Amino acid sequence: MFHEVRTYRLKNGALPAYLKAVEERGIAIQKKHLGNLVCYLYSEIGPINEIVHIWAFSSLDDRQRRRRALAEDPEWQAFIPEIVGLIELAENKIMNAAPFSPQPAG
Repeated sequence: MFHEVRTYRLKNGALPAYLKAVEERGIAIQKKHLGNLVCYLYSEIGPINEIVHIWAFSSLDDRQRRRRALAEDPEWQAFIPEIVGLIELAENKIMNAAPFSPQPAG
């Protein structure tokens, strides 16, 4: 199982607008293509204005296929302008689950 850990640092004050846009529109589009959302988090203490979302994939090929389908979806392409201006910095990591780590369902 591979986990994609995406971290976004948002502009000051942008957190409510970002969360609202993702909740009302974006997350449904992502789930349709990416499938296994492990968690979607925002910072309370520490670095402020930070979003972290983690997606699980069976393989790197699975991730690539799903990410490509998301990128090609006209709904996603129309949604991106709603949030891109709210993001200052984006980071993406691929992590392997340790053998003893809980595994997401599905």
